Amino acid sequence: MTAELSPNDKAKFVAAKRAADFVEDGMKVGLGTGSTAAWLVRRLGEMVRDDGLQIKGVPTSTRTAELAREVGIEVITLDEAKWLDLTIDGADEFDSDLNLIKGGGGALLQEKIVATASDRMIVIADIGKQVETLGAFPLPVEVVPFGWQVTQRLIEEALISLDVLGREAALRMDGDAPFVTDEGNYILDLHLNRIGDARQLAMVLNQIAGVVENGLFIDICDTVVVGFGDGRVELRDVKKGKVDGDLPEAPESDNLFTDQTD
Repeated sequence: MTAELSPNDKAKFVAAKRAADFVEDGMKVGLGTGSTAAWLVRRLGEMVRDDGLQIKGVPTSTRTAELAREVGIEVITLDEAKWLDLTIDGADEFDSDLNLIKGGGGALLQEKIVATASDRMIVIADIGKQVETLGAFPLPVEVVPFGWQVTQRLIEEALISLDVLGREAALRMDGDAPFVTDEGNYILDLHLNRIGDARQLAMVLNQIAGVVENGLFIDICDTVVVGFGDGRVELRDVKKGKVDGDLPEAPESDNLFTDQTD
């Protein structure tokens, strides 16, 4: 039994549908992870099935790979692709400069590698992800399991000298056990409340022994497709600023992928 989409899910759907219009025949496309990116993968699957779209997808997580195969998208590895025409992914936060916090779904390492191996990165997000200053959403930092508590202390010490409001670093859990990424690492979620200098923070974090990568995406995103609960869509371009959007038709559907962020 289907039900009308909630405003939040409608916003995610219309953003994903509009972003799918950027995908052209023959492209190699990075496929993001999270609830909004899942709408995009399903839409691309419809285009493959109904319109004969021929693309190759490079997923950023095992669950995205499973979904892509399920809907009929040819899946290849990044090594096979070598370079991508486009990556489309969600975000946990974005600011006016199109800098992002990502990693709420636990795939930040693969997401950053895929995004930086692309000619263009498009982010799809509901309007609630737009912020004046990054930091309200906990910043994910992927760390190796060996000595993770030492890494946590080093991170908290480094935060003392940085322009942030909070300094708590919490191990992400999956039930009673630590959450484990596709690469076998742990994630520390930094509760910073406000990040005054995201570029400086990203550089400092990645210099700490035990840190694999952080969830700050600086100067990587080219365009954000913003969805609204009433079905409106706006495009934010890093070079052009705001671009007029449109009003895609939203489907009636059950609330899919509600367990995923981004």
